[in-house]
Amino acid sequence: MSFGTALVLIVLILALTVYGMQRAENRKELKDGKQSGRERELESERDAARTELQDLRERVKTLEKIATDPARRTAEEIEKLRD
Repeated sequence: MSFGTALVLIVLILALTVYGMQRAENRKELKDGKQSGRERELESERDAARTELQDLRERVKTLEKIATDPARRTAEEIEKLRD
């Protein structure tokens, strides 16, 4: 085996070792509950969607109430909202 071949093998082994150590560290972080930037972003989007869904549910309740109440009471409620 020539010196060049041995050098290439040593560099390759070192590179694979570093790569393996980084993968192991990343797996450990995920198991420990640490989140990556993308995971935090997804969680933030999920929370925003939940908040929006709750707001929409409240709006639907209000619209259902308006649709099922007698006309006079509905008119009074609308006037109250204008003030």
